[in-house]
Amino acid sequence: MAKKPYFSVIIPTYNRRSFLPIAVNSVLEQAFSDFELIVVDDGSTDNTAELFKPALNKQKYAKYIYQKHRGVSSARNKGIKEARGEYIAFLDSDDRFCRDKLEVAYAYIQNNPDYKIFHTDEVWYRSGSLLPQKNYHQKPSGFIFEQALKLCCVSPSTAVIKKEIFDDIGLFDEEFLACEDYDFWLRVTAKYPVYLIPKILTIKEGGRADQQSKKYPAMDRFRINAIYKLLSSNTLNKEQYALAYEEFKNKYSIYIQGAKKRGKTKHVKHYQDLISKLTNYARTA
Repeated sequence: MAKKPYFSVIIPTYNRRSFLPIAVNSVLEQAFSDFELIVVDDGSTDNTAELFKPALNKQKYAKYIYQKHRGVSSARNKGIKEARGEYIAFLDSDDRFCRDKLEVAYAYIQNNPDYKIFHTDEVWYRSGSLLPQKNYHQKPSGFIFEQALKLCCVSPSTAVIKKEIFDDIGLFDEEFLACEDYDFWLRVTAKYPVYLIPKILTIKEGGRADQQSKKYPAMDRFRINAIYKLLSSNTLNKEQYALAYEEFKNKYSIYIQGAKKRGKTKHVKHYQDLISKLTNYARTA
């Protein structure tokens, strides 16, 4: 039986044939060689499969998987199920790794055995220009549940996760059209600390119409749903519940004001019902 790789790098992709070679090459050219690459094509219609499947499947440690279009969560989950590595590293198909990403991650894993989840610093480009990061974008380390509630402070493309975590936490929720990573990191950080590797090891690209933030401009409704789901899961301690409930109310109040202005009465009623359920639960808990 072939030796299992240390890392499984998973790239989900959908109609990004012009970006995918950059992401793939950034993995194949890693200084650290003990990895497998899994590209999951989520039903691309731009000939991605015809161009990349034959080439990648010729690689000794690469695999190209095609599935019907089900969304990025489904694609990531498919890759996780296929992965043989001890650690999972994600890479979005429009991002790229620095050449020493896996090598540095391996060294930090060996030196910090109490941690099972690592992430790194990153730089962002938007429409080809370097995007300055704000103070609130500074990456946290340790038990970061409170920070994860406020915004998604761990990017999938920077993360390296021990595969056994998914057996405990579960996979990405395929019901979320957006903010699926926010939902996932809430569940993770409620139970596990996250180690920040203080090095820029991922380069991210943005500013295109096909990205989730462009397709779903009112992103906070997905975050509200994620917090509500977590609050209803009966998995939080009292302190975590209080933090999550407060953030739910903050995000809810901002979203409801905007929904009322836009005349979205169904959305208003839906979220008013959610806050009523949580308020009643908090009173009786």
